[in-house]
Amino acid sequence: MPVGSVRLHSIKKLGEENHSFDNEEPNGAYMTMVNPKKDKKSSIKKKDPPIRIGFFQLFRFATCRETLMMVVGSVCAVLHGSAQPLMLLVFGLLTDTFIEYDIEIQELHDPRKECINNTIQWKNQTAETDWLDRNKTDQMRNITCGLLDIEYEMTNFAYYYVAIGCAVFLLGYLQISLWVTSAARQIQIIRKMYFRKVMRMEIGWFDCNSTGELNTRMSDDINKINDAIADQVSIFIQRFTTFVCGFAVGFVKGWKLTLVIIAASPLIGIGASVMALFVAKLTGRELLAYAKAGAVADEVLTSIRTVAAFGGELKEVERYDKNLISAQRWGIRKGLIMGFFTGYMWLIIFLCYALAFWYGSSLVVDTQEYTPGTLLQVFFGVLIAAMNLGQASSCLEAFAAGRGAATIIFETIDRQPEIDCLSEAGYKLDKVKGDIEFHNVTFHYPSRPEVLILDQLSVVVKSSETTAFVGPSGAGKSTAVQLIQRFYDPNEGMVTLDGHDIRGLNIQWLRSLMGVVEQEPVLFATTIAENIRYGRSGVTMDDVILATKEANAYNFIMDLPQKFDTLVGEGGGQMSGGQKQRIAIARALVRNPRILLLDMATSALDNESEAVVQEALDKVRMGRTTISIAHRLSTIKNADVIVGFEHGRVMERGKHDELLERKGVYFTLVTLQSQGDKALNQKARQMAGNDESENKSFSRAGSYRSSMRASIRKRTRSQLSNLIPDAESFISQADAGKSAYVEEEVEEHVEPAPVTRILKFNAPEWPYMLFGTIGAAINGGVNPVYSLLFSQILATFSIQDPEVQRREIDVICMFFVVVGVISFLTQMLQGYAFSKSGELLTRRLRRMGFKAMLGQEVGWFDDHKNSPGALTTRLATDASQVQGATGSQIGMIVNSLTNIGVAIIISFYFSWKLSLVIMCFLPFLALSGGFQAKMLTGFAKQDKQAMEDAGRISGEALNNIRTIAGLGKEQCFVEMYETQLEAPYRAAKQKANVYGACYGFAQCVIFLANSASYRFGGYLVSQEGLHFSLVFRVISAIVTSGTALGRASSYTPDYAKAKISAARFFQLLDHVPKISVYSEEGETWTDFKGQLQFVDCKFTYPTRPDIQVLNGLNVSVKPGQTLAFVGSSGCGKSTSVQLLERFYDPDQGKVVVDGHNTTKVNVAFLRSKIGIVSQEPILFDCSIGDNIRYGDNRRNISMDDIIAAAKKAQLHDFVMSLPEKYDTNVGSQGSQLSRGQKQRIAIARAIIRDPKILLLDEATSALDTESEKTVQEALDKAREGRTCIVIAHRLSTIQNADIIAVMSRGFVIEQGPHDQLMGLKGAYYKLVTTGAPIS
Repeated sequence: MPVGSVRLHSIKKLGEENHSFDNEEPNGAYMTMVNPKKDKKSSIKKKDPPIRIGFFQLFRFATCRETLMMVVGSVCAVLHGSAQPLMLLVFGLLTDTFIEYDIEIQELHDPRKECINNTIQWKNQTAETDWLDRNKTDQMRNITCGLLDIEYEMTNFAYYYVAIGCAVFLLGYLQISLWVTSAARQIQIIRKMYFRKVMRMEIGWFDCNSTGELNTRMSDDINKINDAIADQVSIFIQRFTTFVCGFAVGFVKGWKLTLVIIAASPLIGIGASVMALFVAKLTGRELLAYAKAGAVADEVLTSIRTVAAFGGELKEVERYDKNLISAQRWGIRKGLIMGFFTGYMWLIIFLCYALAFWYGSSLVVDTQEYTPGTLLQVFFGVLIAAMNLGQASSCLEAFAAGRGAATIIFETIDRQPEIDCLSEAGYKLDKVKGDIEFHNVTFHYPSRPEVLILDQLSVVVKSSETTAFVGPSGAGKSTAVQLIQRFYDPNEGMVTLDGHDIRGLNIQWLRSLMGVVEQEPVLFATTIAENIRYGRSGVTMDDVILATKEANAYNFIMDLPQKFDTLVGEGGGQMSGGQKQRIAIARALVRNPRILLLDMATSALDNESEAVVQEALDKVRMGRTTISIAHRLSTIKNADVIVGFEHGRVMERGKHDELLERKGVYFTLVTLQSQGDKALNQKARQMAGNDESENKSFSRAGSYRSSMRASIRKRTRSQLSNLIPDAESFISQADAGKSAYVEEEVEEHVEPAPVTRILKFNAPEWPYMLFGTIGAAINGGVNPVYSLLFSQILATFSIQDPEVQRREIDVICMFFVVVGVISFLTQMLQGYAFSKSGELLTRRLRRMGFKAMLGQEVGWFDDHKNSPGALTTRLATDASQVQGATGSQIGMIVNSLTNIGVAIIISFYFSWKLSLVIMCFLPFLALSGGFQAKMLTGFAKQDKQAMEDAGRISGEALNNIRTIAGLGKEQCFVEMYETQLEAPYRAAKQKANVYGACYGFAQCVIFLANSASYRFGGYLVSQEGLHFSLVFRVISAIVTSGTALGRASSYTPDYAKAKISAARFFQLLDHVPKISVYSEEGETWTDFKGQLQFVDCKFTYPTRPDIQVLNGLNVSVKPGQTLAFVGSSGCGKSTSVQLLERFYDPDQGKVVVDGHNTTKVNVAFLRSKIGIVSQEPILFDCSIGDNIRYGDNRRNISMDDIIAAAKKAQLHDFVMSLPEKYDTNVGSQGSQLSRGQKQRIAIARAIIRDPKILLLDEATSALDTESEKTVQEALDKAREGRTCIVIAHRLSTIQNADIIAVMSRGFVIEQGPHDQLMGLKGAYYKLVTTGAPIS
């Protein structure tokens, strides 16, 4: 059946494009032209989620009740779908009635004719002449007269319309509400199953799936499934039915015309598919081009300190801008091509109209096969069918997205956890002694299979003894503890409890034997008493009080105003470290555990709290098997057995004294800890004695904590300021974190920017915008013109003279062609002009935004709201969204306005009475239009609100899954989550009814409007002699403009989004940096010597105002001297360097260079005199030569200069050995090079600017001995004749400095050359003699 196959193939395409021309369609359903492109785009981008689930599998959780609801809903949808084609039959009859009546009127106007016996006859005519005149009268012999009561007929038609309208309302309501309700029930089941299954997963699974991702899956992905199984299905069924019925009407009523119309449709289909192809390709190109610029932005923002230090801001802005140009070019091309194809579609559509009416009218007039009504039925039948097919296809995307989302969720629901914590299986021992033994355990984390953590570990922990695990970070101590809790199973070997392999024991029971206290205990956001009750279900208040007494927590709890009912805040944020820790210990004790696992339980505390907590732990250890992981000697000394770990093996075990004699792992740990820092602290205490009272948080700080923390958390640039993390700073950090979080929430509500300001930025493009607007205006006028032509055609059918009739019809068809051509040209003009102005605006904004970002002071980037990721997305999305408020948006508005304007002018001109009647329905039409647009976006946003509480619980549970697993509280969280789901579920059910009613209303308004207006039209035709074609003209003009109005209103969300994006952007542009890089102001001088002085500097980081980093720093350097800073991490060494670079300004005191206060000096000038080499030098993703060139961005640097600098940095020989020499690309962040090579490039980069001041921030700390030698030599060369500040941890690098300043707690405790300090026998002396690294 060749015809059929062609039909299906082509109509599908016809529909796809037809989103745009549905204005004549009697129902207000429509979609905007933009959609098909969007669909194509997203489907091309989202190739990743392979869909492994069939559509009907989405309904696997439906019970009988839901299935019944869906079946009834589908039946309603089918009936609803057939309503439109049904209405066409009525419409056809109505048209015929009008035309018949009109012919009768015309005949009776002829004075020579009269109405006799209900037929029209010539006056005074004899029978004979009647025979002779047979040819003439033949035509009119069968014209009846006097039988047709037009008003009565119209009343009947009005009743038909009303009846169909009411049916549609009912069916629409049922179809939507039933489907939405059943979906809500299924989604609730899916949510419960998914969360329950996730809570049962083993911990290793969580390592591989980030909690953030799981949280979004719980919300977004399940919402996607919801979209796929709710209203979209019924709407799809409805539209598909309309499509089938529409064609049925076409073929039954007039197959010839139907085939002719179908024959033209492949043109549209081809257009649509080619356009989709082009748009997808161009979008891809545009994204690629932007991705390059985005990569530049990301790289620059990540290494903002380097950019600032070397004054590369403007250079980077240029580099960014270069990459924007190509993105802009592709964007403009895309606009042009979209304009071209939209125009092409309209052209084809109008040509189709011309063809259909021309051929159709010849069938009506010449062969008289059709009545005019049939012509309309066939034409509109095919039209509606095609359009509904196009709209139905948009639902397919929702189905695909739902299936993609369901794939992952259902697979999780079906996955069997490897260690099922809720299972009943496994033994429970009657008596537990508490011997734990590891037998040759080998283990690696599932998320990092390449890193071996435990390597053939064998160790015995005897019952009722305290065993301490010690060793460097990453030696596998905590991992061993997690294996005992059976968070993981070993890859080889086994862990036994009293000789039983723990894999054979019941998990919940096994974990109930253990009390765990972690380094950073997790409390849940509820009261203190509840938190302790999490330890064991069914605990009495007395047990809780007893546990708190044992944990030394009782007293502080009773001091709180609400005692045990005090809320601890999100993550325990309201409590200090020591308080949290003691609550956690009470929680562990309430379980009355046989085995106590203490993982660095006191490391985060200051001395006082530590003593208290330690005392509590010593009390509770008695008679229990205890495993303690610790870094602090005080906690380890009195353990029964000490086990030294290294590289996942046990290196030694024994008592404190035995191990000290062995001089192994344990010995090094001990010596490192005790000596170095104690000396510094004592000294600092004496000096800080007077500040003691005001600044408690310093003096209470633990001593060697800082050194240990450094080994725990490898020091990164961003943690420079991590001073002593004592208890108080911990709380305040948590608070700061919280308040920052709240601020961010508030920050989101920006006042939308005024459009005028957005347009100002777009001002240079006014010619483009003007032409675009003209194009849009003409396009808007096309629709009403269509209704003019359409009614004109109907008028021709009542013309009696065949020649005149034929001529009229040909003229009108020509008009259609002309309108099509005009439409083609203006669409193209509009598309090109607006894309050009929009893309230029986007590029301008991106450039300005990027420049503004780079102009901010460095402190601005410390704020987590301004992380590189957040800023790059802001550049990418906000800038392009602003377009929505200018170009295309203006086009859209102008288009709708002219559309409505022209329509109203036409209709009032032809019949003001009828226009007024229809105008009453206009608000409803617009409402229904807007509502349908909303339908398409779905109602997901409201659901999000309702889901927030449930989301909070799931978030808390997933983030703290280890704690929950350790306490065995999975079930409890699952139940809490399920109770929280009730509210959203109830809301969804309510919404289903509202939503259904709205949908039904939106669908039936148009029927009611038609019924009223045709009835009134009939009255006007019969009583006031209005020509019937004008009735059609007025009704179709206003109805089309009504839907256009709705569409315009549906565009507002984009518009609002654009205004908010713009506001966020302007906020950035208006933000005045505290330290401006671009300003020309500030002092400069010619003979820069490089004499430095820090006078009484006090400083705190803006993001952590509670931690005093510099506390009155005084130190000075003469030109050409080398100053070395020594001290433990967090004492403010690097901070002082950043003050000198003017990344920050001191809060009090001043930094003086050559007698000038730095705050008054021109920033760019000051930075140009300073060269910096930092611990982890940041290189840019370009060649070695370019990286060295980066050192001086104010002049063009020749190759000879580069080579000279490279030779000084001992780099030249290594570069010459590379195949591409100086053009070798270093990779992103310099990843292609070793550390030593990167370091030397950084040195060459610092040398090439020939700085007067050289800052070396731990420049060799990250290197091995050989590279260190080379780099050290290079540095010594570079230091000659320059003022130099060195920060170092290795004493070998400092000894030959002119001044050595020993810092602690933000000020200098002793300074002088090496020999003098050695003579003092103070802190420096102790550091040197113990040989401890000062970390």
